[in-house]
Amino acid sequence: MAQIKKAHQGLNTARALLAKSGIRPRKRLGQHFLQDPSIADKIIAQARFTNTDVAIEVGAGLGALTIPILAHVSHVVAVEKDPLLIAILKERLPLKEKEKITLVAEDVLKLPVKEIYDTFNQKLKILGNLPYNISSPFLKKLMDNRNYIKTAILMFQYEFAQRLAAGPRKKEYGALSVITQYCAHVSPLMRVKRDAFYPKPKVDSMVVEIDFEKPYPSRAEDELLFQRIVKAAFSHRRKTILNSLERGLAPVSRETLDQALKKCRIDPKRRAETLSIDEYIGLTSALAAHQNTASL
Repeated sequence: MAQIKKAHQGLNTARALLAKSGIRPRKRLGQHFLQDPSIADKIIAQARFTNTDVAIEVGAGLGALTIPILAHVSHVVAVEKDPLLIAILKERLPLKEKEKITLVAEDVLKLPVKEIYDTFNQKLKILGNLPYNISSPFLKKLMDNRNYIKTAILMFQYEFAQRLAAGPRKKEYGALSVITQYCAHVSPLMRVKRDAFYPKPKVDSMVVEIDFEKPYPSRAEDELLFQRIVKAAFSHRRKTILNSLERGLAPVSRETLDQALKKCRIDPKRRAETLSIDEYIGLTSALAAHQNTASL
């Protein structure tokens, strides 16, 4: 009964705050406000905060996650693109906690992660409910800045989250799966029904932990080449791995690619979704060692 009451109060708060301010959720910004406080509690529990942690919250919105985080960390950098929501959040902040938060009215894709890392001189924890339309570019931004991040606990569209965690031979397995799992350990945490948001989105969500302190144990000697090979392999999913690489890694010759695949004991007739991360790492080494690799 208590959990139902908290969820109802969350819904009333979101609607009341928006109505009081004369604001309607904006579709173009992907605004869906978490209305169930129990979800925020579970996310915070999964984050395993210490009182010295610095957290970046993506899409602070009305503060459903922002405000409860403050009690668990040293500082929160709350990023919200909509200045109207920033104004509401400022009013909602507990007076005693205001020194522990920095509000940033900014597109999160432009957020200077390294500058925040340098300011606090420690690795960061990232949390948030991402607008679905920026999931891929924001994930790339995190991977590019992974040296400055401990973990990210993020809510994605359910289908996108499945792609992040998928293994070989799964239909969701693709370049995104391989590259993300190479950079970090990916753990699906919980499915969140669409009813947990106001307004209700068309699909369910999934909370995922991306732990950058636990990357894939085997490492590629040339990570840029590794990423190029993975993307080329999945660029034509219905074709064999040899045909996909020939198209995606031009001007490398078909003969060179065939030799590299056979050196790694990979059947050239296999398809990209059947190869493991280790096999992509091995293929990277084989191509890097080849005399024609300089043309990549």
